[in-house]
Amino acid sequence: MSPNHLSPPPLRMSFIIWGLAAAFYLFGFFQRVTPGVLTEELSTTFDLSRAALGNLSAFYFYFYAAMQIPVGLLVDRIGPRKILTAGCMLGGMGALMFGFAPTLGWAAVGRGLVGGSVAVAWVSMLMLVAQWFSPARFASMSGVSLAVGTMGAVLAGVPLRALSDLFGWRMVMGASGMIAVALGLLIWIYVRDMPSQRGYKNHVAKRPANEVTLPLLTALGHTLRFPAVWLIFWIPSGVCGAILTFTGLWGVPYLTTWHGLSVKEASLIITGMLIAFAAGSLFFGALSDKLKQRKLPYFIGAVLSISGFIILGIQPELPISLVSVLLWITAFGGGSMVLSFGYVKESVPHHLGATAVGIVNLGVMVGPLVQQPVLGAILDHYAAVENITGAYSKAGMTVCMLVLAVWVGSSIVSLMLSRETHAKPRFA
Repeated sequence: MSPNHLSPPPLRMSFIIWGLAAAFYLFGFFQRVTPGVLTEELSTTFDLSRAALGNLSAFYFYFYAAMQIPVGLLVDRIGPRKILTAGCMLGGMGALMFGFAPTLGWAAVGRGLVGGSVAVAWVSMLMLVAQWFSPARFASMSGVSLAVGTMGAVLAGVPLRALSDLFGWRMVMGASGMIAVALGLLIWIYVRDMPSQRGYKNHVAKRPANEVTLPLLTALGHTLRFPAVWLIFWIPSGVCGAILTFTGLWGVPYLTTWHGLSVKEASLIITGMLIAFAAGSLFFGALSDKLKQRKLPYFIGAVLSISGFIILGIQPELPISLVSVLLWITAFGGGSMVLSFGYVKESVPHHLGATAVGIVNLGVMVGPLVQQPVLGAILDHYAAVENITGAYSKAGMTVCMLVLAVWVGSSIVSLMLSRETHAKPRFA
């Protein structure tokens, strides 16, 4: 049958293929924020200072960030199916290594392996969305994808705390690794890179067989020539990076230090932030597709996000009910970061799309990669100045909130300098 007479893939099939990739993304989000709930266990097991704990947590982000550009180039070159399968297998091995690490060095290697392997999930998933769903759904499905992934962070809140108390943190990490390996097998069996590989019509035209494939470094160089890539790269580093830094490591200590909450009570509020972040991604993705704009919805979200950090940095002694609401609003606004990927994909030629998405996803990781250890160093400094042992400085926590606000502010400047795409590709 001629390709022009083929029917589009059934929506059910599209969702199953997307869902398998989304499940791996959920696994990655779960692994990303586990140190925030396991601060006590990790500090005790490996005898860590605050700065050392921040560095251990950041190992995930070091390797995740390092993989983003190679992943984008490889997905453009060989497709998401093979990349996702390999990522699941290596991610499972890394989780097992981290869970049963006898020393800090082994734990760091395991966490780095997890970070480097799950780095493939987001870019690969978005490329599957681009192939298996109508282009008009891209931002909305990006929002749904981020929301699903964020549920992994929700699982790393109260549920992880309960399971760790029941079975021990090592067993929970080991079990998560086995799940990732099983998921890799399912992806290899069922997922295909495009509908035509299952006998259906592609939503996006296949690249011509005679089209010259650029060498990897040449493709990267071509992508980096677009100013929009640099500007959009920086936006989520603050808007999302600040949320990941707070929820992933320092949010629970902040709430227990300033407001005297138990770890479980603080974890509930952090879980609420993650749910709000997921809701924000759904809301801003749908709003952007409806308005056919990227900048305005993104700006609204960024302003909501920075407002919470500023208020809590200036007025930290607010009632816990108001603090909770402010944190949830901050996280809801942070969900607007999902617009980054459609925005940059529309700002470069189609054949550079995955590479551009990978570069921007690197920007997402730059935030926590830098902020987590920096905030740890700030807290160590204030603890030393105030001669505090085994606790956190309130003044140090306040400074950390203002540092996060400044970072989000720099993202807003970058957003204002970028060029609106009106939800349409600027290039053929």
